[in-house]
Amino acid sequence: MKYVNWTRMEDGTKEEFDLIMDLEERANADLVDRVLEHLKLLDVDWGGYRINRYQHSLQSATRAYHDGADDEMIVAALLHDIGDTISPYNHGELAAAILKPYVSERVHWIVANHATFQGYYYNHHLGGDRNARDRFKDHAWYGDCVYFCHHYDQNSFDPDYETKSLDFFEPYVRRLFNGKNTHLELNLAAE
Repeated sequence: MKYVNWTRMEDGTKEEFDLIMDLEERANADLVDRVLEHLKLLDVDWGGYRINRYQHSLQSATRAYHDGADDEMIVAALLHDIGDTISPYNHGELAAAILKPYVSERVHWIVANHATFQGYYYNHHLGGDRNARDRFKDHAWYGDCVYFCHHYDQNSFDPDYETKSLDFFEPYVRRLFNGKNTHLELNLAAE
């Protein structure tokens, strides 16, 4: 394997950065596989819920699919809780960060803020403000996030709901993630 000569990026040459980008692209070729494997980490019984977070994620995506949502929204519904395993208190922001290079600003915002909006259904039972989402009342995508939570998230804990498998959704994830698939494209999209 080739290596660069520098120890500080500022000393690198174009050829060395071309090498690094080529090696990173090769390493990232299995990104979708890693994301799907991480989603499967939700397939444990956390207690209390009638289904686990993995089944909840599949059910959310199934509901989005049956609702006629586009690929971005279906994948967002599938991955919206992916951060629960390592970032439970800001899992929406983590999921949104994973999706950001591949989805619209609207879908990114919905996923990033869904936890606040989801609190509408339970915060008042725990001594919190169920209307915390109203701080976004004037935001252009407020209604979209309300819709996401009401139709795809809060109602997706039903053990009797006929839920599609991850194999069904894998092509959706691959299409979405393959839409922009180079380091440079993703960096330019972030600007």
